[in-house]
Amino acid sequence: MNQVTGLTRIIKAAGYSWGGLRAAWKNEAAFRQEIVLLVVAIILACWLDVSIIERILLIGSVVLIVAFEIINSAIEAVVDRIGTERHELSGRAKDMGSAAVLIMILLALFVWVSVLWSHFSRYIS
Repeated sequence: MNQVTGLTRIIKAAGYSWGGLRAAWKNEAAFRQEIVLLVVAIILACWLDVSIIERILLIGSVVLIVAFEIINSAIEAVVDRIGTERHELSGRAKDMGSAAVLIMILLALFVWVSVLWSHFSRYIS
């Protein structure tokens, strides 16, 4: 039984989280690409003349892509750990994880297009 509590538990949990981020960076090309996208999105969102709420939506939508990519990678790692033989449930789990990432990408696209459209449509007319 784990008896660690308080600040020690928080420090250990932060260490495990940092280890997870390092593992994702080292082992997952998609994660590295999405981190680059996140950095670009942060710079662009800070450069744009948008409200704080819109800035949070722009950056947050891309952060969700990264978070879901980590979850997807975790699902894939567990499935691969269980076995390499093809199984319908393994394929379904991997496909569902990938679908979750796709949904977040579509959400981010929707948010970015909506915010940018609302700000630049006045110049098009």
